[in-house]
Amino acid sequence: MEDTDKYLIHADVTAEGVVERNDVVGAIFGQTEGLLGTDLDLRTLQQSSKVGRIDVSINSQNGQSFGRITIASGLDRVETAILAASLETIERIGPCRSTVDVERIEDVRAAKRREVVERAKGLLGAFEESTMSSAELVEQVRESARTGEVVEFEGLPAGPRVAEGDAIVVVEGRADVLTLLEYGIKNAVAVEGTNVPDAVAALTGERTATAFLDGDRGGDLILKELAQVGDIDYVAVAPTGKSVEDLSREEVHESLRGKVAHELVAEAGNPREAVAATDGSARPAPAEHVAPSTPEPTLETVEPTTDVEPPSARPSPPDAEDQPSGEPVEARAAETDGATGEDESRETAETEDEPATLGAHVREVVNDESDLTRLLDGEFALIAEVPVDETFDAIAEASAVPTAVVTDDELDQRVLDVAAQRGVEQVVARSTGEFVKRPTDVRVRTADQLRSDSVDADESD
Repeated sequence: MEDTDKYLIHADVTAEGVVERNDVVGAIFGQTEGLLGTDLDLRTLQQSSKVGRIDVSINSQNGQSFGRITIASGLDRVETAILAASLETIERIGPCRSTVDVERIEDVRAAKRREVVERAKGLLGAFEESTMSSAELVEQVRESARTGEVVEFEGLPAGPRVAEGDAIVVVEGRADVLTLLEYGIKNAVAVEGTNVPDAVAALTGERTATAFLDGDRGGDLILKELAQVGDIDYVAVAPTGKSVEDLSREEVHESLRGKVAHELVAEAGNPREAVAATDGSARPAPAEHVAPSTPEPTLETVEPTTDVEPPSARPSPPDAEDQPSGEPVEARAAETDGATGEDESRETAETEDEPATLGAHVREVVNDESDLTRLLDGEFALIAEVPVDETFDAIAEASAVPTAVVTDDELDQRVLDVAAQRGVEQVVARSTGEFVKRPTDVRVRTADQLRSDSVDADESD
């Protein structure tokens, strides 16, 4: 199509026989010659470049030919319409009867205008996005000043002094590194998730390492993995419910000043409780962890007495002289023994239906396609049973650490990591996914592998 073309004529052609492109072009020139006069003769228009090349595509099938004719025109609308109408006078192509139907006349300039409009919309959108307010300009410059010192240590966000300093601060993510940089702390490195990288684990063994974590469950889990794969010296924790990236300058420095030795945290079992115990004025422990205080008796408040028994003292075995008159000791003992026997028999009846082996649990959970997960103790008694989509939270938040986990689901890296962090010894799943890091202290098997191990053990016996 030439640059001077303004319209495109689109026409469909049908011939009752097999024809080729040259036959169609010849019929167009031959049967329109002299039809419209000298000024609109097709050959004359082509020679003066007012009509462009005639494009023809033709296919033959079952003794018939079908095709499309496209003619570019630089004439005005009226002359182009007359030229298009003349094509429908063609009745034969070669030796075959034929028909030509003009489908439409396309305005090339309208198509170009649509392209111009679409491009203009894109340019305008980019122009508006590039326009920033004064506040955005200030924030962008401030962010640049903060992030200009962020470097990468083994592919992880870190402060500029991590590589050569003798002490590091291990935080959770890039935003925490940025916050500490803004407050002048340039030796922080981020683990970027609960899966502690090997580079950070190795670094904690070479430097004095302080873990500075969020005051939530995620921070507790990261500290547990750091303790397993690295060597943490001190622990600092953000106030309960807050993230390191949300702290003010004063809160950051206060938290780091209140850090405690990792040994104390390991003994306490909860970093937030350990930090609160050593610096209660700065971050008191959560209310649910504080035992109710009982006033200690003083010399002035204690009065000697033999009639009142201390509430904490255990009652001594009853004697005959302590019983009410007319009720012998043997009778009360029989009543007590009878009640105990009933309770024990009831408990025995309730537990007889529970699976006593790991294989029994696997059959009920996996073989029966229950869509459930069971947490089991060391004797394979049931601790908890939850839907499979709650497996991670159930393991992470279980009050008693399960010894085994049976799940009717595919075991993924996330659940395996939290199982290793909680100290689970074995996991039996319907199937297993692909693991980036497989903890060595958790035995992982599928239900099929467990059955195969059981069969092998029976055969060896």
